[in-house]
Amino acid sequence: MLSIETTHLTKSFESLTAVKDLNLEVKTGEIFGLVGPDASGKTTAIRMLCGILPPDGGEAKVAGCDIRKETESLKEKVGYLPQRFGLYGDLTVLENIHFYGDLYQVSKQKRKERIERLLRFANLEPFGKRKAQDLSGGMKQKLGLICALIHTPQILFLDEPTTGVDPLSRRDFWIILYDLLKEGVTILFSTSYLDEAERCSRVGLIYQGDLLIADTPSAVKARIGGTILELRMENRQKGMKLLEGIELIRSLVLSGDKIHVLVDDSQKGEKVIREILKEKGMEILDLLVVRPSLEDAFVSIVQGRKRN
Repeated sequence: MLSIETTHLTKSFESLTAVKDLNLEVKTGEIFGLVGPDASGKTTAIRMLCGILPPDGGEAKVAGCDIRKETESLKEKVGYLPQRFGLYGDLTVLENIHFYGDLYQVSKQKRKERIERLLRFANLEPFGKRKAQDLSGGMKQKLGLICALIHTPQILFLDEPTTGVDPLSRRDFWIILYDLLKEGVTILFSTSYLDEAERCSRVGLIYQGDLLIADTPSAVKARIGGTILELRMENRQKGMKLLEGIELIRSLVLSGDKIHVLVDDSQKGEKVIREILKEKGMEILDLLVVRPSLEDAFVSIVQGRKRN
């Protein structure tokens, strides 16, 4: 069963087409990661699916609602946590939650039990009387999530919710999301963090408004073709520059303190890398074959698109 289904969904802003012919399917009860760099169309796509932004072309059904004709019904069935959620800093945690409860017309009887449960869920029980402006970044995101869940939505849209959040809070946030999945909530999650995308049921890679591929993380990585050589050296930036433009090298990705080099033939690739760096007097600390990451796959797919 599908919770989200789009056909040729398109949105332009003057001469810029932010989302182009988006054909997307999200299954009920899964967490789908929409992955791409800044200005790739993630936010525009999510705002259209929430019924906030009208599309210029195409069609979409979300939770059984037509996003053009049934926006009011749609808003009752979805929760939306934007990049900058509208918390009121001078209101307490509880006051903010009640404000959104009023907006969604959640009855007082249902609200009390729901709030207590969500506060426990997000580990915010001790902070009910604290003003939102005094919360940490991670706690603000948790509060935003509670506000988006107060009306018990079928589908939850999260637009880069962990950007700028510390690693521990990011981990806690993901624990909450997995618990929501157990309750049957469908989640569409946008991010530019490729390591987070690995945690999703399926991912869609979006670039310059185009959805390049949508599949499980393992299937996306399998599409890469070729072999990843992981290169470790002292001066990574210089090493990257020396290897750019080499015919046998399909892509270069800086991955932490290493360089991931995509080649078609591992033996030929390793030989060329060693020869070039030796000629420039650069020492190789390590060079070995590794499994591709989602970042490797994304770079490879984008560069393949450019070549075409």
